[in-house]
Amino acid sequence: MIDKFFWTLRAVLYKPFFGKFSLPSYLGKPTLILGIKRIFIDKKVRIFPHVRMETHQNGTITIQEDVIISQNVHITSASNLVIGKKSLILANVFITNIDHEYQEIGKHVVKQKYLVKETTIGENAYIGMGAAIMAGTKLGKQCVVGANSVVRGEFPDYCVIVGAPARVVKKYNPDTKIWEAI
Repeated sequence: MIDKFFWTLRAVLYKPFFGKFSLPSYLGKPTLILGIKRIFIDKKVRIFPHVRMETHQNGTITIQEDVIISQNVHITSASNLVIGKKSLILANVFITNIDHEYQEIGKHVVKQKYLVKETTIGENAYIGMGAAIMAGTKLGKQCVVGANSVVRGEFPDYCVIVGAPARVVKKYNPDTKIWEAI
């Protein structure tokens, strides 16, 4: 409980530096925040310690209302990256909209240009521990991503996605009100 007091205090102190930081939200001690003016955090967002958020070029990160981001999460953006409201992101997750070019032989990969592809996390998503949400991923509403999955591509609303590479293994059937295997 005392931790949350300090996390709330940290949020109040950091608030003027963000593009937007709505209260009540709290922020555990971050590992790194780059491009803080291009990070927009809505109300009731809980960010646990050791998060790393980076914006590059003119990228933005928008975290909508009532999102929980667990410890050791890394989010990086060079365009607009959105995490939908009421989502839960467990520990050790990586989310990006950036790939690195690697075509120039003999040139370090990090010195080559970014390949930027839109990435969005739909509302009420559940991202399992250790998942990697890669550039160009679009998760629909209430998607569930299994632990350690490597996700790239577009996925419809109400599906369960697992594996490396990730694929849909279940979808919610609104007629039977059951999650059915694919």
